Amino acid sequence: MEDIYNLLLLKNQLCFPTYAAANKIIRSYQPMLKKLDLTYTQYIVMMVLWEKETVNEKDLVRALYLQANTLTPLLKKLLSKELITISKDRKDKRNIIISLTEKGMALKEKAVCIPLSLMNEPFFTEEEALLYKQLLSKILNAKEI
Repeated sequence: MEDIYNLLLLKNQLCFPTYAAANKIIRSYQPMLKKLDLTYTQYIVMMVLWEKETVNEKDLVRALYLQANTLTPLLKKLLSKELITISKDRKDKRNIIISLTEKGMALKEKAVCIPLSLMNEPFFTEEEALLYKQLLSKILNAKEI
């Protein structure tokens, strides 16, 4: 019978290489994001806004798999950089609306080189990257335990 404590070995975990790989990938973004004066989490907020231009806070939380209390300081920082505006929905004051400013939209032009640069990283072949993304999406879309 296998030693039950082998289940606790780091090398036998799925969570650890996932965590470590995510950190490595995110670190590869940092030099480019530094030039834009964005953190990675600010960058992913901006990506949603570059796609939609205006979004309510609840939809942004869902899109980014973040908690609202994690998003709030990110939004405040982006607001202080004049990249976004934050307002209440006219129809329902409980809804918070986040919109791009002209400055935020202009940053999109500078950011477009980031995904292109990362395609040159030696992490995966194109086919492996697609498979990896599909597997991660499967995890993200699975029902909570």
